[in-house]
Amino acid sequence: MAAKKQLLSLKNKTSLITGAASGIGKATALRFAQANSSLILIDRDSETLQKTKKEIQQNYKVDIKTHITDLSQKQEIDKLWQKLNQIPDILVNNAGIYPETRFSELTEKELKKIFDINFSSVLWMCQNFIRYKKRDGIIINISSIEAIMPFKADLIPYATSKAAVIVLTRSLAREYGKKGFRANVVIPGGIHTPGTKKLIQTALSKLRFDLIETGIMFKKRLALNRWGKADEIAKVILFLASDLSSYIQGAVLPIDGGFLSA
Repeated sequence: MAAKKQLLSLKNKTSLITGAASGIGKATALRFAQANSSLILIDRDSETLQKTKKEIQQNYKVDIKTHITDLSQKQEIDKLWQKLNQIPDILVNNAGIYPETRFSELTEKELKKIFDINFSSVLWMCQNFIRYKKRDGIIINISSIEAIMPFKADLIPYATSKAAVIVLTRSLAREYGKKGFRANVVIPGGIHTPGTKKLIQTALSKLRFDLIETGIMFKKRLALNRWGKADEIAKVILFLASDLSSYIQGAVLPIDGGFLSA
């Protein structure tokens, strides 16, 4: 029987992670580097991405390539895959935006932007991955608890885009499992990231009592009585990328401190 350390190893694997400059993407890159995976890190924030690359290189001896890519543009995604020197074995679609948009005032332009980044980019990244990899790849997509249980106001387009990610992932699992592709989706909830911290700061500095009330109600639903850390999501993503999860396919895995069970 293989040792647990070997089952968690990503040695001789290459992993592509989107939204890798900060938050869950950065935490995932660090965990994958610890598991000896070569990395292809994608983000639109060049400065922060380079800081992340430097931090990883200071701690782990793995090959790292970075690409600045606008994932809202299909042609940019296609160009990215055309110039890759190494086709990845593992694809983690983490990039996304979290805009507050009142449904009654939603415009076509706003909706398109949300779906282009949160859903369409995931679809086109998966399509290119399957085309280039052909067989035996691992796809891990990141959705949200809002896709399962809409909770916060003004997130209807966001929640809808994240729900589409779940359907896409399960459809890919069904259709491409016979070719050796494993596709699963992670459902984070209540995670401290730069985006959620900014939301909290906005609530407090601008006395947004609606956000403060939502925050209090949200925490009451957390069975663990605390927010999660980005690394706690990254560890589960590593599990799904490793041989420890070799028979997990089309799964929707909440990592939410018990929010959905409350």
